[in-house]
Amino acid sequence: MKLIYDKPASVWTEALPVGNGRLGGMIYGGVEREVVGLNEDTLWSGYPREGNNPGAQEVLPEIRERVRQGRYIEADALGRRMLGPYTQSYLPFGELLIRFEHGDVSRDYRRTLDLEDAIHRVAYAVGGVTYTREMFASHPDQVLVLRLAAGAPGKLNFHARLDSPLRHHTLADGSAFVLRGTAPEHVDPGYFATDDPIRYGDPGQSEGMRFEGRIAVRTEDGEVTVDGDGIRVHGASAAVLVFSAATSFSGFDRLPGSQGRDESALAAALLEQALARPYSELLQRHLADYRPLIGRVKLKLGDSPAPEDMPTDQRIAKLGALDPGLAELLFQYGRYLLIASSRPGTQAANLQGIWNAATRPPWSSNYTLNINTEMNYWPAEVCNLAECHEPLLSLIGRLAENGARTAAVNYGARGWTAHHNADIWGHTAPVGHYGDGDPSWAFWPMGGIWLTQHLWEHYAFGGDEAYLRDYAYPVMKEAARFALDWLQDDGLGRMVTSPSTSPEHKFRTPEGTAAISAGATMDIALIWELFTNCLEAEAVLGGDPEFRAEIEQARARLLPPQIGRYGQLQEWAQDFEDEDPHHRHTSHLVGVYPGRQLSQEETPELFRAARVSLQRRGDESTGWSLGWRIALWSRFRDGERALALLANMLRLVRDDGREVYSHGGGVYANLLGAHPPFQIDGNFAASAGIAEMLLQSHLPWLELLPALPQRWESGHAAGLCARGGFEVHLRWSGGTLAEAEIASKLGAECRVRAGIPLAVTCEGRQVAAETGPDGVLRFATERGKRYVLAPANA
Repeated sequence: MKLIYDKPASVWTEALPVGNGRLGGMIYGGVEREVVGLNEDTLWSGYPREGNNPGAQEVLPEIRERVRQGRYIEADALGRRMLGPYTQSYLPFGELLIRFEHGDVSRDYRRTLDLEDAIHRVAYAVGGVTYTREMFASHPDQVLVLRLAAGAPGKLNFHARLDSPLRHHTLADGSAFVLRGTAPEHVDPGYFATDDPIRYGDPGQSEGMRFEGRIAVRTEDGEVTVDGDGIRVHGASAAVLVFSAATSFSGFDRLPGSQGRDESALAAALLEQALARPYSELLQRHLADYRPLIGRVKLKLGDSPAPEDMPTDQRIAKLGALDPGLAELLFQYGRYLLIASSRPGTQAANLQGIWNAATRPPWSSNYTLNINTEMNYWPAEVCNLAECHEPLLSLIGRLAENGARTAAVNYGARGWTAHHNADIWGHTAPVGHYGDGDPSWAFWPMGGIWLTQHLWEHYAFGGDEAYLRDYAYPVMKEAARFALDWLQDDGLGRMVTSPSTSPEHKFRTPEGTAAISAGATMDIALIWELFTNCLEAEAVLGGDPEFRAEIEQARARLLPPQIGRYGQLQEWAQDFEDEDPHHRHTSHLVGVYPGRQLSQEETPELFRAARVSLQRRGDESTGWSLGWRIALWSRFRDGERALALLANMLRLVRDDGREVYSHGGGVYANLLGAHPPFQIDGNFAASAGIAEMLLQSHLPWLELLPALPQRWESGHAAGLCARGGFEVHLRWSGGTLAEAEIASKLGAECRVRAGIPLAVTCEGRQVAAETGPDGVLRFATERGKRYVLAPANA
């Protein structure tokens, strides 16, 4: 539960993150000069704009005709006419810079990030004096807190100030040092070459986001001075720095310049409230908030061969997945990062969570909806952090609002749609600068349909019928209406999507490679999932028989998944050759994970074909793709292959010119996922994938230890969640289940498969249970009670 290092960070991917869902800090831990990268989750470029393209509706029939004729390259060319503007970018707030007056020569250096209390610590000695730092991001008080201390009286001397790469000025305001700035009105993606990529509005008239950061210090002794150059502390023994920040963001549909909040008043109030509390109280409030969340899940996969004080970067490089303790750390780190970047009321975690240092970050650090945003939230339910799911669920509602106009303007369709990218302003149209982008990634109207899977999953795990009725089902229903209008008869009575792409991949034709065809497997799988979820939701809620009948009829006509010449699950409706057989996206396998369309029990032939497809993709890929493949191999109940992918993910990628591994993804020294570059989705996928190795519930039963590798022959996992409202504690020995304890939150019937006969008790009494011919154990439960399952012959 601790990341450990014996030297300061030299680059951003060695620094360590703290966050409270809204504010983020990336801490370097330098001796003479401390740097903390700062972020605030609403600080984006731009403002609400119209991004829809009426011309898309005009060209749509032409594209469909080219696809019908098999003229795919022509369809691709026409597809560029369906594109719209690029999204806006998530921006860095700036940096907290602290220069100490004791020089840079030190000994006994150590920095840690403790996942059990979400506190970053630095300790070192200069001469005979020990210096310590403790930093955390407080969710209750909405500030960053940094305590500095010297082991000898009066030895703490430093200068602290704020800086930003965005337009800003600084000033002193009483005891606070203040940074005020304005974000650009537009930032082009880093992959889009323009002469003027960052564009600010006119001073005093800009509609760009305003932002303000404030820092103040409380000392136990010594002298403090504050001026326009920062805060200086001399002759102190200890000091507490508190940082607050706010922006003028007042909603996805409001102009942050002329209709924004008073960011200065917000930042000042937050700082004043925090400074009114002593450090001990700030710390205790932080711990009382954070510890119950991280403590819900305990995991032990085996004994670690690593010495207790082994630096984490050395542990990654020398041991990797051979160290079960490192796999445990990676799992809990993903949970920590989700807590730190996504809390109720914040923005959803973006491509980098909430941590970004670049004014033109990779892929705009936006919401990438063709895999990455969904992947961010795969661990939310199964890893017992359901409330951290809320920011994404809320974002989906905002996208549904804007996406209704995109569906109508771009396609003349009912319902709502979203595409490849979104941002804080609820962008739902295709990106690509009206033709600059390639349709292989820029055109993909399935984003909204995939996102609705999260609405259903939140209900499937939690069972909140009011949430389903009042929020989730209406949004799901409108996404289904778009799907109904988007589907086309293929001439053989089967329903397909057209135009259709398999995200970021192309197929080969005699004329060259192309992206647009009809009925890509991912499209149909996502629509099948949405229709199925809508049918199950209607069965719970009732009162919508006409819509139910329409969905049932449409689902029955969906083009079935196809098996190709290699025995593989086809990525497209036709058996095209892949442009890249080892492509990072495994889009056509979405029906295996995170979906439930394909399984050994219900679709064995297609499930085998899907496995062939995954084998053909190989085991080398980007960091996030490796995370997806861990979960996929877990669904195939192949724990050894899942562990092999985890081993590939636990490879050290350096960002300092001394790259240890250069053939694909892995993790950086700070254990963050390396695409490369940094993307946080790989961390979340790893946590979800490890959970999937131990517990699955996508089929009508809980499967215990479905993909346990031999290396993890003994261990325990407590607190994982399953659909149906169950919380599961597992203990295993010798590769076999020794005991399971299942807490029933909703009182639903419990169905379990573990591969061995099980006896069930509750409060020491035997519980009537029945095992069917499918090997599934069934027993009734009562809400709030716990049930112990043990081998029947024990």
